[in-house]
Amino acid sequence: MRIVRARYDHPDAMKLNDAVQQEYSVRYGDGGDVTPLDPSMFEPPHGLYLLAYDGEERPVASGAWRAQDRNAEGYSDGDAEIKRMYVVPEARGRGLARRILAMLEDDARAAGRTRMVLETGTAQPEAIALYTSSGYEAAEKFGVYRFEPQSRCYAKPL
Repeated sequence: MRIVRARYDHPDAMKLNDAVQQEYSVRYGDGGDVTPLDPSMFEPPHGLYLLAYDGEERPVASGAWRAQDRNAEGYSDGDAEIKRMYVVPEARGRGLARRILAMLEDDARAAGRTRMVLETGTAQPEAIALYTSSGYEAAEKFGVYRFEPQSRCYAKPL
């Protein structure tokens, strides 16, 4: 697997974004994630977007972080929010998400961020298992879904 830096609006990123949105719709029965995202949010040094390719140069995974600071949605100064973590079904179980997560943490730390945060949901037990086994702990809710009962937020000091 090859993991590269990319733009959030790269065609391969858009393919994976469409796939993860479809998965959210199946798992949660709605139209997918409504969090407003813009490609500029993932531009260094305020963020990073990664794409993973298999040996045949197919995009098989993505992950990103974006800078957040104290605001009305419950973020804190120095936060780096994980977004668009996704691995296509046929590439799961190979440790790819864990590799991407480690790269995101390293990059956010180098950019001066002090805490990684993320929001996921109860219909994503695989994601919850990845994050808790990687040192993330339950955190006070933040973000667009902070009032949703299925929402779960996690944080890890950098």
